[in-house]
Amino acid sequence: MVNRSSQPLKVWFVVWDVLAAVCAWLGAYWIRFDSGLLELYHDQPNFDLCLGGLPLVVFLGLVCFRYAGLYDVHRMTRFREEGFAVAKGVALCTLLVASMTFALRYQYESRIAFALFTGLAFLFLLSFRRLTWFAVGRLRAGGYNQSHALIVGTGRLARRTARSFKLSSWMGIQTVAYVEDDPGKVACDRPVVGPIADLPRLIEELHIEHVFIALPMNRYADARRVFDALSQTVVDVRLVADVPALSALTLTASTVHGMTFLGLRESPYHGLNVVVKRAMDVVLAVVALVILAPCLGLIALLIKWKSPGPIFYRQERCSLNGTAFPMLKFRSMDIDAESAGPKMTAENDPRVTGLGRFLRATNLDELPQLWNVVRGDMSLVGPRPERPIFVRKFTKTIPNYMARHAVKCGMTGWAQVNGWRGNSSLRKRIQYDLYYITHWNPMFDIRILLLTVWRMFFGLQKHAY
Repeated sequence: MVNRSSQPLKVWFVVWDVLAAVCAWLGAYWIRFDSGLLELYHDQPNFDLCLGGLPLVVFLGLVCFRYAGLYDVHRMTRFREEGFAVAKGVALCTLLVASMTFALRYQYESRIAFALFTGLAFLFLLSFRRLTWFAVGRLRAGGYNQSHALIVGTGRLARRTARSFKLSSWMGIQTVAYVEDDPGKVACDRPVVGPIADLPRLIEELHIEHVFIALPMNRYADARRVFDALSQTVVDVRLVADVPALSALTLTASTVHGMTFLGLRESPYHGLNVVVKRAMDVVLAVVALVILAPCLGLIALLIKWKSPGPIFYRQERCSLNGTAFPMLKFRSMDIDAESAGPKMTAENDPRVTGLGRFLRATNLDELPQLWNVVRGDMSLVGPRPERPIFVRKFTKTIPNYMARHAVKCGMTGWAQVNGWRGNSSLRKRIQYDLYYITHWNPMFDIRILLLTVWRMFFGLQKHAY
């Protein structure tokens, strides 16, 4: 079957994209030349020249937006994917329009106006689309514009898939039934039908638009049977990956000479991302050191006054690729705290000093690690570093523990702001750390930093002892 339910939405997007491009083009001219907000260095071009460029903008805009995938409408499209597509389409449109005006020796030339057009077009296109998806999501949550799906399988993965569709009502995907060779298996929240060989008939009778293969790994041979059964249909088919140990990871795919390679564990820190991450760390750490200098000095004086021994405590920790480095902290324990050997800090630990208890509860004892960040040993945000002796122990007992060393360790992290710090569940910490690693972006770091500051002053710090 050909899915026609998205056709009106595609037409809607085309109309509004044209309007957005026109408004951005005219708005850029007004801001640059008529608003008085920007100083004019040359004679103002006639408004007719701006109007004369509109057909070129509309034509190239639609071509670029189509090339960027803005009209590949799908119920499972995420905001991040659409935002990237809009940015790509707008950037390409600006480059082509600027190139064509230069090649045709068109007299309407203004770099500032082109820059304004780029910003306004991105803002207008993305705003219109988000408003549209918000309205569509509300309609779908109310029972309109629904799409019917079959889930092949009846196990844990199949039930999780159905539950995800139910919780994500904005997608408007309704699970009609589960498909299994033995329909007598334990029923879930929907009827169990089958066998797999009857899929074409079921699709026709139940008006199915999506088939999701949610089989455990030991039944992946049955996935081939599903594809064979659906070979004469044009229904949308998706495979739900059953990788429980890597559930926090994002799968990637690449094709080389006709062969498809699936990436199960890839670090997002590569290319420009490394530069962006390092630049954020250095700038924010230096600014924090300057602003917090009086606070650091006061804490140092209090430590010296309250207990004998050094102000700082250096401890070997593991960072990127498991490399050890000396991590700095304000001393919060007695100087002979580890005379009996290293061990995790526990609640009401007698080794912690009175001042140290406050410093650890507020994370102020970790402020000297800003120097580690400047040096490059650590990052501001990342998995918390662990001691080599514990790393060797956890590597043998916790699956995928070493995956958290694919990036630099951090002063704070996604696990910490969610309460998984100190002597808490290691498996939960690793789950959150792996989620952070595979979903990293600069805004995610900023979000974690803001949550850290909030937790320090206004939130209850779980396991902070």
